[in-house]
Amino acid sequence: MAAYVKMIKKIDDDKKVVYRFGPNERQMGEIEFDKEEKSFKILKQVNDSKISNKAYENWASEQIIKIMFKNKGLFPDVTSVEK
Repeated sequence: MAAYVKMIKKIDDDKKVVYRFGPNERQMGEIEFDKEEKSFKILKQVNDSKISNKAYENWASEQIIKIMFKNKGLFPDVTSVEK
């Protein structure tokens, strides 16, 4: 079973970036990445009945880390993950 995670940037400043993430725009959680501490905080869970919150959180975290290294910390307004 393939999964799609859409990520929409909500906040991006010198200290943090916050993305909304989930299978669609009606059902989204929020994840915060602290740029200084290099740590994540889940602000809101997705709560999808088919895929666990932990899976969505891991996929969103992985995508943010990839962006940090590939885009040198320039976070796009919208990105996605397919697993």
